[in-house]
Amino acid sequence: MPFTSVSDVPKGLVSIVIPALNEEKNIGKLIGEVKRIMGGSPYEIVVVDGHSSDNTVGIARRMGASIIYDSVGKGSALITGLNAAKGEVIVSMDADLSNEPRELGLLIDGIRIGYDVCMGSRFMTGGNSEDISFVRKLGNRFFVMLVNVIFAGSYSDMCYGYRSFRRGVPRKMHLKEKGFGIETEINIKAMKMGLRVLEVPSVEKKRAAGDPKLRTFRDGYAILKTIIKNMG
Repeated sequence: MPFTSVSDVPKGLVSIVIPALNEEKNIGKLIGEVKRIMGGSPYEIVVVDGHSSDNTVGIARRMGASIIYDSVGKGSALITGLNAAKGEVIVSMDADLSNEPRELGLLIDGIRIGYDVCMGSRFMTGGNSEDISFVRKLGNRFFVMLVNVIFAGSYSDMCYGYRSFRRGVPRKMHLKEKGFGIETEINIKAMKMGLRVLEVPSVEKKRAAGDPKLRTFRDGYAILKTIIKNMG
């Protein structure tokens, strides 16, 4: 439900931000699962739609999600959603059912016990991916190593969007990446800002329906540019 002022926001609210583009075959099931997992806890679901040509918006609205629009790119949509969210804890997740709603508790608890950012990781003990190709896995490992060496980090995953934030943290990051470099920008800026970061295990599922949006080499180049831009 939309909140018109700060005084309307219930204590302990969790905001779940879902960028989406032509996900009518997935969005209903995802929202239904999120609602089931969240139960009676206070929460809002914010779908950031990239002007879908299918019924993504109609389904999401019918199921109680707030709808905002941003069609520039994944990063831009995520920034728009994070800035619009009202919750004390803000969770970002993909619309294609690759992120498991049952893991929401880990991401929410990571913030509630004192961390600023909590990141799902497919490559720490307990994590896994059913969707990543060999080439993408190699690319992710390369970017993890590069960021850890340049910025003195200890990440196990880099290009994964299932994560949570303490309210106010995304705005303080001044995020700028409009495309698939957004997760890498978040990782780098979290380290540069000295934020308290926690990684938790996550199992990435295969996309349930529809065509994947990621393009391995194009988006890999975007991630490399993001690392270079943030080296200063």
